Amino acid sequence: MVFCSTAVLLAGCGTVTTQPFSNAEIHDRVTQDLQTMYADQEPFTHPITFHEASARALKYNLDYRLKLMEDALSRSLSDVASYEMLPRLVAGAGYVSRNNDSGGRSIGIEDRIESLRPSTSQDRDRTLANLTFSWNALDFGVSYYRAQQKADQVLMSEERRRKVVQNVLQDVRNSYWRALGSQRLIGRVDVLLMRVNRALERAKLVQRDGLMPQPQVLAYQRALLDAVNLLTLRRQDLELARAELSALMSVQPGTPYTLADEKEQALPTVPTHLEDLERMALEKRPEIMEEWYRKRVTENDIKAAKILLWPNVSVDLGAQYDSNRFNYNSNWIDTGIRLSWNMLKLTQLPALEKAQANQNKTDDMRRMALSMAVLTQVRVGVQRYALALSELQFSEESLRVDQSLLSFAKAAAKTHFDSELEVIRSEARALLAEYQRYASYSNAQAAWGRLYNSVGLDVLPETIDGHDIKTLGSTMEKTMAEWQSTAFKK
Repeated sequence: MVFCSTAVLLAGCGTVTTQPFSNAEIHDRVTQDLQTMYADQEPFTHPITFHEASARALKYNLDYRLKLMEDALSRSLSDVASYEMLPRLVAGAGYVSRNNDSGGRSIGIEDRIESLRPSTSQDRDRTLANLTFSWNALDFGVSYYRAQQKADQVLMSEERRRKVVQNVLQDVRNSYWRALGSQRLIGRVDVLLMRVNRALERAKLVQRDGLMPQPQVLAYQRALLDAVNLLTLRRQDLELARAELSALMSVQPGTPYTLADEKEQALPTVPTHLEDLERMALEKRPEIMEEWYRKRVTENDIKAAKILLWPNVSVDLGAQYDSNRFNYNSNWIDTGIRLSWNMLKLTQLPALEKAQANQNKTDDMRRMALSMAVLTQVRVGVQRYALALSELQFSEESLRVDQSLLSFAKAAAKTHFDSELEVIRSEARALLAEYQRYASYSNAQAAWGRLYNSVGLDVLPETIDGHDIKTLGSTMEKTMAEWQSTAFKK
């Protein structure tokens, strides 16, 4: 009966019901998340330069902050693993009780006659305490290799953090210059769109009143509609560029800020020392370094497994206390040393040796494949940058021609209806050419950033004087200038 009652009680305790979050809890969580996402950010007090935008992205970007936390977690786990190598020092205390006396009786081995009456040498209620020191050789060896693995995982986490920094800067470089072009052009696009719409209304009136031949009026409207379509598409691109930059900097939607109308940065010439860049990439790319550290982690897995094949030595030393009043000595010290060896485990050694050799070959081949991809990225990055510079040169030439055509159209325009059309079309072409020029410059900056990224160069030094936006921005500007003057100027 007691056992049945206990079983029913345990079954009732093990019943768990699902408990979804309530709407109020979800609302509170969303409110708290929104406050945390945009908390403790430096306000916008002046127009933002490119390097300050990069600094804001690194300081407030949630992906980067997540990698920082993962890095800190890896370091904490490494510290925990290092303590696992220590011997065990276990303190214990307890109280035991029974409802009757323990004890026994003695009988002769040969005649089976009882020689003593039943007796006990133990109290019903006792207090126990101990302090035991123990050390196990195999546990120490396995813990040593596990600690090394955790240390290598810290280094792997650091390489992943470096990669996030490089990717964030690459995204900012791509978005900032397009957003700056948006800031310069979007107002002019809106004004021109208003003029085009007014011209369309006038064209409809001319068509209704029959003041011009139908084919000419329809061609005029077609040209205006084409201009509206192109300008609307470009306007969407301009708005998206600013939205992307705001997301990278973790700016709360609706927060007003202005980009510094700074002079465009001079683009470097196309690098020619490709072999040096390729070697630098193989030395500095975070992915390759992470893969190299991963090889050491897998090697230590095999080493830890090999440790368990060998004899084990354990040492124990403990102080004991028992309150039993029948004891002659209530306090004593236990010591012991034991040697044990599961010799059948030695049969695993050839398999482990083979697994280690195959694992090393696999890790090396994975790193070689990654290195080949990195070398290709460097070569392709140089070619893309050269093509982007050519595209920028072509866009600048197109802008020059379209601006000249606009000047001629304005000079020739009179009161004629078709002259106004030519001016509007020329203005649209010139504005689109200017947009294309900004886009080409942004593409060239992005191509340069991809080349910078493909080599694996860091934008932050090992030590920083401060973590405010201004200090971070100036530090990044200095670091990138030094890399540009050394790594890309050989």
